[in-house]
Amino acid sequence: MRYALGLSYDGTRFCGWQSQPNACGVQDTLESAIASISQHTVRVHAAGRTDAAVHALGQVIHFDTDAVRPLSAWVRGVNAHLPETVRVEWAHAVDDGFHARFSAFSRSYQYLLYNAPVAPALMATKAGWFHLPLDFNAMHEAASYLMGEHDFSAFRASECQAKSPVRQLTKANIRVAGQYFIFEFSANAFLQHQVRNMIGALVYVGKGAHPPTYMLELLRKRNRTLSPPTFSPSGLYLTGVDYDAKWGLPIAPQRGLQVLI
Repeated sequence: MRYALGLSYDGTRFCGWQSQPNACGVQDTLESAIASISQHTVRVHAAGRTDAAVHALGQVIHFDTDAVRPLSAWVRGVNAHLPETVRVEWAHAVDDGFHARFSAFSRSYQYLLYNAPVAPALMATKAGWFHLPLDFNAMHEAASYLMGEHDFSAFRASECQAKSPVRQLTKANIRVAGQYFIFEFSANAFLQHQVRNMIGALVYVGKGAHPPTYMLELLRKRNRTLSPPTFSPSGLYLTGVDYDAKWGLPIAPQRGLQVLI
């Protein structure tokens, strides 16, 4: 039997989603908790592999098991074996043709950036920070150039293993909430570090180092070495994954980061 689970987690103390030899990944922790309920080893597959210190409000995974358990066991039972920073929010039995990664047609991320002279103490691991004033209008215009299908090589990590750097960005928006900027991105898929690298470029535009059309220049040159440094992972959240309605997943509307501030 195949089950899909919806997860949220605080990535601060994890080395990322993916399983590691020292068991520091979210995947390691989750597989151990599920195995406590299934009574056998399981392998879970995620919609997206988040990096170290990156959080999730809407991660989706699937796993296979011969164990017969009520759905509540895959939620409350598994949660009883998880640290308080990882939670299963729902469970759903799915057809064997479902795959958390390959069946998804869109992923959404948000980035929370605190813009003030002094870094936020209480949000130190929950938000990125930049000390100089940022120009919202300039960043908003620059973000608009990211929309559509592009070769995002300029925003791709050197170790990225994706076969193609081409992605279709369907949303690139920025909102202001007090001293916070909330960046919102949706795409069919993302390259490794793509969102954090786009945030880095937008911050350079926002502080006045480059005009908004700088984003077009980076896209055209397709050269990561010409782009600004990768931004902090602390403010990055996987907020949602979209699937065809035929799978019947009980996915709630995506939650915005304003609930945190």
